[in-house]
Amino acid sequence: MKLWITAASIFFVPIFISAQTPAKTCDDVKAEIAKKLDAKGVIGYTLTVVDKGTATQGKVIGSCGGGKKDIVYERATPTPAPAPDPKPAPEKKQK
Repeated sequence: MKLWITAASIFFVPIFISAQTPAKTCDDVKAEIAKKLDAKGVIGYTLTVVDKGTATQGKVIGSCGGGKKDIVYERATPTPAPAPDPKPAPEKKQK
């Protein structure tokens, strides 16, 4: 009997403890990822939470919501400088 109780406590107690720990929200996971990226000096990015498997752009770098949501990383595209107004080409003089 003692062997059974010992075996049950070794195998089942960790399962009950992990089941009772509150899961992190998607906002918490997203904030942790943003903190890591900022610490590495990454700038100009967006993190978006989408349903699992629906990311069309960017790279999936995490998951949340019990694996039902993905966190997508996208680099911000720099806005191009406005093009200068084209000047008309000088006309050639005819002789």
